[in-house]
Amino acid sequence: MFALLADIVIPTTGLIGLLVLVLDIIAIVSVVAGHGSLARKLLWTLIILLLPFLGMILYFLIGRSSTDASL
Repeated sequence: MFALLADIVIPTTGLIGLLVLVLDIIAIVSVVAGHGSLARKLLWTLIILLLPFLGMILYFLIGRSSTDASL
């Protein structure tokens, strides 16, 4: 039974990690392409890299300015 559970959990965990990686890359590209200052871009990039899931969510919720929303 545990072997079956391990077969289900491990691939799912890998897929979730891959999804978070792709979304983090999208967030970082959005930060770099944005209209903010260099310091703001660096700060958001560090937050996204240090807190991969939470940093990405915070950036898309509160970090993007109204001029960056169309990117």
